[in-house]
Amino acid sequence: MTDDQGELVTTDARDRSGSNGGRGDGVEVNLDIHLAHSARMYDFYLGGTTNFPADREAAGRALAVFPYARSAARANRAFMRRSTRLLARSGIRQFLDIGTGIPTSPNLHEVAQQVVPDAAVVYADNDPIVLLHAQALLHGTEQGVTAYVQADVREPDALLEAAARTLDFEQPIALSMNALLHFVPDDAHRITEGLKARLPRGSALVISHLTPDFAPDETTRLIQVYTAAGTPVAACTSEEFGRFFTGWDVLDPGVVATTRWNPSLEEDTERISDAGASCYGAVAVRP
Repeated sequence: MTDDQGELVTTDARDRSGSNGGRGDGVEVNLDIHLAHSARMYDFYLGGTTNFPADREAAGRALAVFPYARSAARANRAFMRRSTRLLARSGIRQFLDIGTGIPTSPNLHEVAQQVVPDAAVVYADNDPIVLLHAQALLHGTEQGVTAYVQADVREPDALLEAAARTLDFEQPIALSMNALLHFVPDDAHRITEGLKARLPRGSALVISHLTPDFAPDETTRLIQVYTAAGTPVAACTSEEFGRFFTGWDVLDPGVVATTRWNPSLEEDTERISDAGASCYGAVAVRP
């Protein structure tokens, strides 16, 4: 967690919350580049350059025991694009992406605003390096709004309070938590239920989560590597994953490996096996 819960960076032609130019002024950014960080490891898996030797070393250890790390990261990104595109086409105009990570184009707002130019998108993350790159998240359409909240999902009240400066919680919101909840293993279901309760009817919930169901031995070793690096991780079965959507209507095709979730929504869908994805993905709507 950070001490800077609820710091908002935003850009918008009809700016409702006050812009500080996207620099995160007033927020102390304290990076310890000697310790591996999950967001920078993820960036490495995706071929990014926002990572340091400690991240690359930890990622190398992860890849040694879990060779699917790169394909799983790509499958998660593709799932984000497809789910966002479907929800934007369905009429949702507001998106809250928690656990944003280091920007990797196309970002969620780029996908949403391509379909709905006036879409409002709020990103939230507690990683200070994401704050340093927040400006890259703020180049949306002239009609739309994009904002970044420096906040932690484990303090949802502060996060939602900041997001409410941009989003209208009386209207449907698509909440995305992709590849996030396995990093809060003790509180994932409680946090999710609390967030769901704050969203109005017609809202959507998008989640992807590490699972041991497709590559159990490799996943066990991956969890050991992350835990040794100081980042506890937990995987969940299909039944445990399905609990995140209790009380909501799960859209077709239900709970599936991320690579199997509506691949027709993307023109160039990479062929990745279930083990190569090693994450479940699903989308549900609040009735």
